[in-house]
Amino acid sequence: MSKRRHSHASEAAENKIQNDFNWWQLSLIGVSSTIGTGYFLGSSIGIKAAGPSIVFSFILAAFGTFTVYHLLAKMTVAEPMQGSFCSYAGKAFGNWAGFCCGWIYWSSSLLIMGSQLTALSILSRFWFERIPLWLFASGYAILAIIVQLFGLKGFDKVENLLAIVKTAAAIMFILLAFAALFQWIPGATSHFQFPGSVKKLFPLGFTGFWSSLIYAFYAFAGVEVIGLMAMHLKKKEDAPKSGNIMLIVLTIIYVLSLGLAVSMESYQAFNENESPFVKAMEDTHLAFFPDIFNGAIIIAGFSTMTAALFSVTTLLVTLAEDGNAPSFFKKKIKKFKNLPLPSLGMGAVGLLISIIAAFLLPDRIYEYITTSAGILLLFNWLFILISAVRLLQLHLSTLLIAALGALIIAAAIAGTMMEKAVRPGFYMSMASVVGIALLALLLKKLNILKE
Repeated sequence: MSKRRHSHASEAAENKIQNDFNWWQLSLIGVSSTIGTGYFLGSSIGIKAAGPSIVFSFILAAFGTFTVYHLLAKMTVAEPMQGSFCSYAGKAFGNWAGFCCGWIYWSSSLLIMGSQLTALSILSRFWFERIPLWLFASGYAILAIIVQLFGLKGFDKVENLLAIVKTAAAIMFILLAFAALFQWIPGATSHFQFPGSVKKLFPLGFTGFWSSLIYAFYAFAGVEVIGLMAMHLKKKEDAPKSGNIMLIVLTIIYVLSLGLAVSMESYQAFNENESPFVKAMEDTHLAFFPDIFNGAIIIAGFSTMTAALFSVTTLLVTLAEDGNAPSFFKKKIKKFKNLPLPSLGMGAVGLLISIIAAFLLPDRIYEYITTSAGILLLFNWLFILISAVRLLQLHLSTLLIAALGALIIAAAIAGTMMEKAVRPGFYMSMASVVGIALLALLLKKLNILKE
């Protein structure tokens, strides 16, 4: 989920006066921070499940994402709160909801970090097929931890630069795909096939289409953080416009690129171990494309994964400061630029779990982690929708849009049960949600979690 997650929002909150955004700046941040490995690699799993109809999955996911952002922006404008959606959940339903929302989001961020780590390892095996997945994962994890130890001063600027790299990579694919379509590339063999029937559009039926929704939503992960950053706009009323333009640009990039990819190659040819865009360009015989494109994704993906580790670390500190985590986790080491070492240690444990999982389950690990991370993220999005309905006075039309968005999100979660191969991801996420809910109930009974 090439995404800036909670860390960037926290930094923005700390620099509220110095960092006022224009609406177009927030739109650009949203576009660049949302495009990530969920789109560059995770979409291949969705194509396998749905075939060419993956395009419609992304359109539905775009609508569901719009409803979440729209209502979160409304809450942010009405009453800016540093805890964002977790604070709104707590205000709407009590501290137990804020506790659950915070820890579900932390768990989701942890899994997203693991998903990105695994994706980077898979993409690196493009050049080194014999090197085990867990070995690449270990190397990237160590590099990410080193970045944290040296601090992240100036890292935002580097990350913005790398975000341009991945956005440029997506646009490069679209331009080259159109060039291949019109046979402007010498030596390229064109196999463009537009699905001209319902059977070709939905080759695996409605069930396959349904199960692909989770991967489409995963590619939009991060919109909740952009909603939080909306409080730093110079004109708060521009928040809806900023989000709408962001989602329009993202949807155009996603739909165009995926539509071209599934038209250039049979859906059976795509697999979870290779970017669908590299696979789609095979017949163009452009020797430079696979290496440059793969390298661009890895460079940009590493920045996203490193930011995700910082996000997990920062979020745990925030939970501790709010009394929703042991106070031990808010401790910072002054000698290491106020590094929250205990919280970073928990993030490192998450990386270690991902590495062990890559060692034990090398064939399916990316699908399992991505599915579980996506489901937990969508649970938080449902929290945002129901909190908005509770806190805001909404017109009937907005209520209907919110209900439809919630229905699509719920369908995406349920759809993961339709695909046997990724069902373990559903069980992982549900175990996390039930565990967090039971812990909240226990703390409430012990009067530790007060109303």
